[in-house]
Amino acid sequence: MNRRLSQRLLVAAAAFASTAVLFGATGCSADNAGGGGGGGSSDQVTIGLITKTDSNPYFVNMREAAQKAADAKGAKLVALAGAFDGDNEGQVSAIENLVSQGVDGILITPNSSSGILSAIKDARDQGVLVIALDTATDPADAVDATFATDNFAAGVAQGTWVKSSLDGKTPKVLLLDGTPGGTVDTLRHQGFIKGMGLTEDSPEILGKADTHGDQTKAQTAMENLLERAPDANAVYTINEPAAAGGFAAIKAAGKADQIVIGSIDGSCTGVENVKKGIIGATVMQFPGKMATSGVDAIVAYAKDGTKPKSGFNDTGSELITDHPVDGLESKDTAWGAENCWG
Repeated sequence: MNRRLSQRLLVAAAAFASTAVLFGATGCSADNAGGGGGGGSSDQVTIGLITKTDSNPYFVNMREAAQKAADAKGAKLVALAGAFDGDNEGQVSAIENLVSQGVDGILITPNSSSGILSAIKDARDQGVLVIALDTATDPADAVDATFATDNFAAGVAQGTWVKSSLDGKTPKVLLLDGTPGGTVDTLRHQGFIKGMGLTEDSPEILGKADTHGDQTKAQTAMENLLERAPDANAVYTINEPAAAGGFAAIKAAGKADQIVIGSIDGSCTGVENVKKGIIGATVMQFPGKMATSGVDAIVAYAKDGTKPKSGFNDTGSELITDHPVDGLESKDTAWGAENCWG
């Protein structure tokens, strides 16, 4: 503990001497339910969590799981977030903020696999353990470890199910993508294309639009896409809010029986939408497992210097559908409702 205490005192002194101390920086929001971080007993482990946003239900679940895990370990959690999906500058400020508070470790869902590497390096150089959640960095060893879904494999599962569910019909595909350049967005998109047995230039792809994973934007995008491709029969969605928005437009156009929708997330709401037939299938992730694994790893490191297994640690995924297809393992919505975002 003496090493940790000395490190915190040095960091705190440096932060005090600077007029550019970042606390509550623009583009970040703090969740103080777990305390202020860096203060209190020198024996208490302090953990920083930086998500892409603080409003997306996926990251809300991750934050709640991290808080629960921190409470169980007697640790303090400081939660910050970007102002919007893709806010790299906000995440950089959040890293600097947490280092100035003397945290033992940082859990981060990077908006970009490479856009925050310099800030991460600076944190690690000061003895802070940094673990990526949900999104891997490039290169992978820019962080001490990664706990995440294999998003390419999740995309492949979505695409394979959608293709099989067309019952031999020629695919006429519309893509509701996420955020341009986003690591997760790119991997899921590429995986779906592979699962469908297509390429980016395949004529079966009739149109695509960026939705940033937002339900309202997805609905508008789907309305526009259907005007140009009224005979579409398959839709890729970056996440379940995009799927819900896309379905609203499809239903309004009277094409609900014509189009197969696949998605990725595995929220309790998403599983219910699969049960209702709004989404044909979704690939369930486990953000709670990511967060809990990350908290446990930082506590272990702070206690005795033990580091987590380096590289990519796959936290798993499961295809959820009530309409299974041959050759593709899946779980039904009853199982999904019991395990959503665990």
